[in-house]
Amino acid sequence: MSLMPIAAAFLAVLSPAARAATYEIDAAHSQVAFRIRHLVGKVPGRFTAFSGAVSYEPGKPETWTVAARIDPASINTDNVKRDEHLRAPDFFDTAKCPEMAFKSVKVTDAKGAAAKLHGLLTMHCVTKPVVLDLELGGVGKDPWGGQRAGFTARTLLNRKDFGIVFNKVLDNGGLMLGEDVEVVIDIEAAAKAEAPAKK
Repeated sequence: MSLMPIAAAFLAVLSPAARAATYEIDAAHSQVAFRIRHLVGKVPGRFTAFSGAVSYEPGKPETWTVAARIDPASINTDNVKRDEHLRAPDFFDTAKCPEMAFKSVKVTDAKGAAAKLHGLLTMHCVTKPVVLDLELGGVGKDPWGGQRAGFTARTLLNRKDFGIVFNKVLDNGGLMLGEDVEVVIDIEAAAKAEAPAKK
């Protein structure tokens, strides 16, 4: 499935963005990762199928927008049995909710290489506002003459806000799984070539 067409889940519309460059997420050099508490440790995971676009002009946060999509069925925690359970109704219910998406709304607190990216995240068929701590990696040329931009986004989500409530009570009265999910998204995106002007 073509899409963390959050990302496609990174590109909302802020009107001044018309002059900003559009960058398409390079999934081969990007990662959508997470960690959640299990018993007394933390289990990492990632989504391997995602796509999206970023509208970005350095120094002009009013032009920054993002739209991205993630295929939740691509979840990978390096354990086949666990991944199958995560795709099932107890968790992401990917048969019923086959897509996750992020669409930005605004950027605030832009200072130096940091900013806050506000947007709407759809996960498990539930849409909620979220705020991502954004780190700008810069813009530069790649070996093929194109232009690339890099970004890292971090946030902490409560899975219960999105209706993912499965858990097990332990013998000591505690819970097997944590509610908070640490999310880290590392993006490298390539500038989209402009279509030649029609004569």
